[in-house]
Amino acid sequence: MELRQLAYFVAVCEELSFSRAANRCYISQSAISHQIARLERDLGIPLFERSTRSVVPTDATTRLLPLAKQMLSLESAIRAAVRASGPRIRLAANMSFATRSLSAIAGAREAHPGAEIEFVIKPFRQRIQAVADGDCDLALIRGSVDQPGLAVEKLWVEDLVIATSTAHPLAGRDNVTLSELSAYPLLLPPESDQVLLHNVVRAAFADLPTGPAYGPPIPLDHTATMELINRPDAWTILYADSPTEGIATLRLSGNPLRVPVSAVLRADARRSPILDTLLAALHSS
Repeated sequence: MELRQLAYFVAVCEELSFSRAANRCYISQSAISHQIARLERDLGIPLFERSTRSVVPTDATTRLLPLAKQMLSLESAIRAAVRASGPRIRLAANMSFATRSLSAIAGAREAHPGAEIEFVIKPFRQRIQAVADGDCDLALIRGSVDQPGLAVEKLWVEDLVIATSTAHPLAGRDNVTLSELSAYPLLLPPESDQVLLHNVVRAAFADLPTGPAYGPPIPLDHTATMELINRPDAWTILYADSPTEGIATLRLSGNPLRVPVSAVLRADARRSPILDTLLAALHSS
């Protein structure tokens, strides 16, 4: 039995889907299925009842899950306990925050030449847990989180990006309105995976006579931009504007769609000069 197998096991339990768990853990679905099968062989008991439509935990899974979470929490605590006592900060984020984070890290290192600042890539839930366990000093998230023992500090507000295929009827326009966009299908990931994005859309359309015309949800193993290529009549909302062949970005008339970006820290964390400098750099970046 390996700790990574327990991490995959917890992901499948929480997602109730091998494909979503694989996406969350940044591995292929076949790889996570293989590791779960190895864990089942090691334990000598099935952990999930699998079908083409669902993944159902067994009774053994219900007993194993809290122990697996405890083991993973202990792993994070061990890593935190043996970390070097020198000036070191671990920042958890995802790649969409890379540009601003690395700029802020460079500024903090210039102010504290002896500091070591790590940029750690983690999915949303793992970012939060890493801060709660003390494995990371802060995490960047969109939106907020309400969890005992954690504090949230708002950093900046981010404009979302309207994107279409270059073959879309509205592509090439200087400005578009939500009313104009509502005539075309909106492609988004399932709400269970992007609650914040769906809430932003609902709020934006709240005062309009008609809401958006939702197209089919974007599968977790697909990208929004590729879906636009396959659906040139559709549009989507992106967190960041990354130039992509065949994709046009549109400026929204009126109030842009915005989301807050926040830093999550332990409420009882001792604020070091390096951490304060990094947060100040993130505020101004």
